[in-house]
Amino acid sequence: MASMLSLTHIILTGLVLLTVLYWWRALAAREVALDAARRRCERLDLQLLDDTVALRGIWLKPNQRGQQSLRRTYQFEFSVTGGERYQGRVVMLSNRIEQIDLPPHVYQASEGQRVHSPPT
Repeated sequence: MASMLSLTHIILTGLVLLTVLYWWRALAAREVALDAARRRCERLDLQLLDDTVALRGIWLKPNQRGQQSLRRTYQFEFSVTGGERYQGRVVMLSNRIEQIDLPPHVYQASEGQRVHSPPT
């Protein structure tokens, strides 16, 4: 009975450690996605709204070496003037940025005109 109890403790401890490891890596991936969204918005003179990204999907996909990696999709909101909200997307494979998508959006031209941007 004592050996069974210790085996149960070992399994539970392993599960807790795997959960903590997954959570820690998920936080790191979220920070990478947030930083990428922030940099893209700054480069295009856009406002990253709420200063956050939200996980919208997660699945397995082979990486360049053929190994299965987590592919995460994060969504974020941005604005040109603060009045309208657009939704962008950051796609990551493991902890690397795979793509950043911004839909066509209105932006302020130098003379104050509102024009539509091409997709980025």
